[in-house]
Amino acid sequence: MLLTKKSQGIHTDPARRAGSARFVQSLSRGLSSALPTMDRRAFLRRSGLGVGVGLAATQLTLVKKAGAASPATGDGSGKIEVRRTVCSHCSVGCAVDAVVENGVWVRQEPVFDSPINLGAHCAKGAALREHGHGEFRLRYPMKLVNGKYERISWDTALNEISAKMLELRKASGPDSVYVVGSSKHNNEQAYLLRKWMSFWGSNNCDHQARICHSTTVAGVANTWGYGAMTNSYNDMQNSKCALYIGSNAAEAHPVSMLHMLHAKETGCKMIVVDPRFTRTAAKADEYVRIRSGSDIPFLFGVLYHIFKNGWEDSKYINDRVYGMDKVKADVMAKWTPDKVLEACGVDEATTLKVATMMSQNRPSTIVWCMGQTQHTTGNAIVRASCILQLALGNVGVSGGGANIFRGHDNVQGATDVGPNPDSLPGYYGLAEGSWRHFAKTWGVDFDWIKGRYASAAMMGKPGITVSRWIDGVMEKNELIDQDSNLRAVVFWGHAPNSQTRGLEMKRAMDKLDLLVVIDPYPSATAAMAAMPGKAEDLNANRAVYLLPAATQFETSGSVTASNRSLQWREKVIEPLWESRSDHMIMHQLAEKFGFAKELSKNYKMQKVKGMDEPVPEDILREINKCMWTIGYTGQSPERLKAHMRNMHLFDVKTLRAKPGKDKETGYDVTGDYFGLPWPCWGNPELKHPGSPNLYDTSKHVMDGGGNFRANFGVEKDGVNLLAEDGSYSKGADITTGYPEFDHVLVKKLGWWDELTDAEKTAAEGKNWKTDSSGGMIRIIMKNHGCHPFGNAKARAVVWNFPDAIPQHREPIYGIRPDLVAKYPTHNDIKTFWRLPTLYKTLQDKNVADKVELKYPLILTSGRLVEYEGGGEETRSNPWLAELQQEAFVEVNPKTASERGISNGGRVWLSTPTGARLNVQALVTERVGADTVWMPFHFSGHWQGADMLAYYPNGAAPVVRGEAVNTGTTYGYDSVTMMQETKTTICNLEKA
Repeated sequence: MLLTKKSQGIHTDPARRAGSARFVQSLSRGLSSALPTMDRRAFLRRSGLGVGVGLAATQLTLVKKAGAASPATGDGSGKIEVRRTVCSHCSVGCAVDAVVENGVWVRQEPVFDSPINLGAHCAKGAALREHGHGEFRLRYPMKLVNGKYERISWDTALNEISAKMLELRKASGPDSVYVVGSSKHNNEQAYLLRKWMSFWGSNNCDHQARICHSTTVAGVANTWGYGAMTNSYNDMQNSKCALYIGSNAAEAHPVSMLHMLHAKETGCKMIVVDPRFTRTAAKADEYVRIRSGSDIPFLFGVLYHIFKNGWEDSKYINDRVYGMDKVKADVMAKWTPDKVLEACGVDEATTLKVATMMSQNRPSTIVWCMGQTQHTTGNAIVRASCILQLALGNVGVSGGGANIFRGHDNVQGATDVGPNPDSLPGYYGLAEGSWRHFAKTWGVDFDWIKGRYASAAMMGKPGITVSRWIDGVMEKNELIDQDSNLRAVVFWGHAPNSQTRGLEMKRAMDKLDLLVVIDPYPSATAAMAAMPGKAEDLNANRAVYLLPAATQFETSGSVTASNRSLQWREKVIEPLWESRSDHMIMHQLAEKFGFAKELSKNYKMQKVKGMDEPVPEDILREINKCMWTIGYTGQSPERLKAHMRNMHLFDVKTLRAKPGKDKETGYDVTGDYFGLPWPCWGNPELKHPGSPNLYDTSKHVMDGGGNFRANFGVEKDGVNLLAEDGSYSKGADITTGYPEFDHVLVKKLGWWDELTDAEKTAAEGKNWKTDSSGGMIRIIMKNHGCHPFGNAKARAVVWNFPDAIPQHREPIYGIRPDLVAKYPTHNDIKTFWRLPTLYKTLQDKNVADKVELKYPLILTSGRLVEYEGGGEETRSNPWLAELQQEAFVEVNPKTASERGISNGGRVWLSTPTGARLNVQALVTERVGADTVWMPFHFSGHWQGADMLAYYPNGAAPVVRGEAVNTGTTYGYDSVTMMQETKTTICNLEKA
């Protein structure tokens, strides 16, 4: 780890020195009760800085038992409470007990009873309390005036923003406004934002999942039915072999490694495949270095040996998989060992060794993250991983599956129920039937919603993706598939430095009529907007506003971990300064737009700071009433809260509850799986326990079992797509494959009269996804042991994707023109997600221009344990800022020597975009000679210049540095518009 101490502390300007002084004073007060004998430096020493960052987590938490807390001073009325919440960083879902004294969050403890984090924290989780009262938060609304941010009132901000949005709507239509939602929103806020955008009348909304795991969702859902992690961190303790590919879990998801280390103690083999030797690789039995972006050659190289040696699970494939014969033919013809070596740099002995380890140690699991997803071929790479697991019979079994670690604390939930541009909550499509389903749930007229859109056609058309909003602003209007270019963008809890093409993003920001940032921390968006740009780009009438959102610790609500378990966060503290919760802001803006009554009619209101705020429990109950597709219907607030109070009852391997009742409500948690991982079928009264491992036929469907989803028809080219005879969930009345259920099939089977009269009325003419009573689901599952979504085969061949069988394609920007001829990218697409998208034209130009000669190094990026996401929040935390104070680039000693670069020296990193980044060099063999690596958490420097002057006073992050995505290049996945961040090119020179 690169750690450079600043000689005179971390602040250099007067305003920030004052902020630092306030922090030290508040810290001293906190330490006086928590660790009374320790000063700040002693605390840091004790925290493990001398032995390695993040290894002394329990000492970083200021741990002190609530029962031993000192009584409040003063009149003796001091009140001490312990409120249970969930870490707001990555998706592991670590539970935290916050000790609150007189309304002030004074201490925290990891929850030792949590079956997920087992009493552990990483460095970020250990420093969590700071996010509840951070000194460097945005404190009140602000407006950009003459290049400086000035304080304004909430009334002024809401009035001016709403007036401008309504003006743009009238002039250019509802699609001229783009809203970037957040994977930091809880489920209730994410859902409400999609509803809010539907009432605004546009599908131009998105969130972080687009740029981290949209290729996973598309690839996995189109293979076996649902776009999510199949098993759980806990279930990895049952694995015999684990393949991590494109995942540095030790830094990105540190606490998840506890479960892997437990598995290793019982003999699990661990393989790590990555272009960079990571901290995760340091724990592996086998490390394999591949060229960035060559995952398919490697995976199919492994599969070649599995097929060659007859190690595939033939019965499983026959019964439960469609198209594996076609995949086998393709793999055996194209991915012989010599071709694998040429494409990814891995020799035959290594691919054979990996194939042997995976095959001879079953069940084996596979873990992937953004190292696989963020490519122009991301959807195909994901499916290659799925195919490997299907060939080995590893899907739908404990210890197997695809363990897909998500990035943000609620990126899974926000994907499931939030602001996606191509679906309504629950992955309901944009078809009229889906809209009518939600109109009924929301209690509004379908035609009223339709009237809010520019046209019926636009109501059913997927919106622009967050990865491409830049082009929604900049592209020629005649080439955009909507009436107007984007004129307003709302960044609602999203970091712009996590997106590619930073130079063009700055230009797009300057061209807007309106830019609104809603965030607890103003983010790099605020500084980029205030920083002078090119005169020809600047819209003289542009208005920029900053609104202080509350953190997730200043509200309550549910959050979905990567394993699909939901947890309920209690409110820890009241919103600080002038911050307001995101759902309060949504309601208040809806009042200005004239649809607050429609938006919030199903929710009670509670008073927060004297203002109306929708009750989160009521929003979740609305979700429970309509989210049948993915089983977000059984997780009532009451059930989730009972789980949080009774974590000690849940087994740490199976997640299943031992016999026990919640003392507060009497609810019997016996047999539930922790967090009721979706799908949790039927209404809460059905008491489905949740689904710990998807597609598991060894369990009854009412016991969390399942099978592959019949989501793709019943046959293809005369070949059966349904499961073979004898392949069915335990105890099912139908012992062969069957299609998804609707009212017609229920009647044919003679099951219709098992519904109540009221259920018959609700289910008539409907399918299982639109039956608002849940009656069909109840009788299908409880009475007959079947799955409402049918029983089908997984698809090894996905005929509706650009490459039905995954194909390796070279990145648009690469250093191997010799391979482009053999593995060219896709053809350009004229209209895709409302925009033209370049592939082959740009790749061919790069080859013709010989860009690899000027930029001969592969540039890739990743995570650090100290920071998370765009980093604005964590780099504003002084505890974490102490641990990593410099943006840096890792460079191989050979590469560094050739350029006269020394360890710790400054370098210029240049890319084909014209960007030049000034960072510190970390000379290390962790990367190969053809590759350099940067963390993507930094922002606040712009091509060598500090952007401090452009942040609001007192609200700049403690640590600032160059954003790697200032320099990353053009490139998008051919299905989802996932950005290409993991493979581009650059050069380095000594600064």
